Amino acid sequence: MPPRRSVRPRFRPVKLVFWLNLAALLALGGWYLVQPSSRQAEVRTLLGNTLARDKRVAPLDVVRDLWTLYYGDELVAVRRSGVEANAALFAGGARPTSGGATVRVLTNAGYVVGYGEAQRSPLWVAYRMWDLPEIPEPPPRPERFAEDPRTLARVRPTDYTGSGYDRGHLAPNYAIATRFGPRGQEETFLMSNVIPQRHSLNAGLWRDLELRIATSYPARFGEVWVLAGPVFGREPARLRSGVPVPEACWMVVVDEHEGRVRTLSFLFPQEASAESPLERYLTNVDRIEALTGLDLLPDLPDGAEAVIEARTAARVW
Repeated sequence: MPPRRSVRPRFRPVKLVFWLNLAALLALGGWYLVQPSSRQAEVRTLLGNTLARDKRVAPLDVVRDLWTLYYGDELVAVRRSGVEANAALFAGGARPTSGGATVRVLTNAGYVVGYGEAQRSPLWVAYRMWDLPEIPEPPPRPERFAEDPRTLARVRPTDYTGSGYDRGHLAPNYAIATRFGPRGQEETFLMSNVIPQRHSLNAGLWRDLELRIATSYPARFGEVWVLAGPVFGREPARLRSGVPVPEACWMVVVDEHEGRVRTLSFLFPQEASAESPLERYLTNVDRIEALTGLDLLPDLPDGAEAVIEARTAARVW
């Protein structure tokens, strides 16, 4: 008989993965136990939200967020004094710079709009999203848009008819409806909240970002503030009714955690493809201000404002 050869134990990758996961779980558990009670509550909420299908929180988000919020340098320490007059605003929201466009500020149940009468369009909107135990089913979508009698321009829904452009919401229907109910939702259909948007943008990347803001971001960060608006350029094209067509649209998301602030800013040209990654359109607040003549987050302390507004996020949250 041939001599017996020693048989080496086979490598079992499944067993290795089990032990690695167990080690990671034990390490996370040990880290959790030494955290203050307030941080433990945040972690429990974050982990619980990964189980809610309607909140769109992936396990990888949890790992990244824990590192960013507690150990990363992405957030900038800010000393803020006083309380905003409106919860939709963060650090003053937006204001025209010296010599900029005149803005009429209109307050609604779920959002604030800075309306440009000369432009016959909103120049910015601001709103706040916060986490909910369960995101409710929104009321049925209103059948039509409505003229806003508070404006002098009195843009009508029919001013967009046959133009080839969508009536694009700046303060979104779904997000506001889930927090403010039917009244808040109906106010998002006022023409003072509407700009001309190409359908591919309105139903593509813009909608995707709005859904993240309404579901994933509050579930992961507790609450976020949003600013959004158009970039018209020097000589914008116009609809037959005279309403100017933006050449691009911008959005800024603000996150505050334990006295530190960061922003996530986007600039979308009207021709942005729905198949493009959101990362392609990351920008910073400084660039948006330069294009719009607005001063965003004007009540931040000057030193912190300069750092925060110059930063372009390294990735989409």
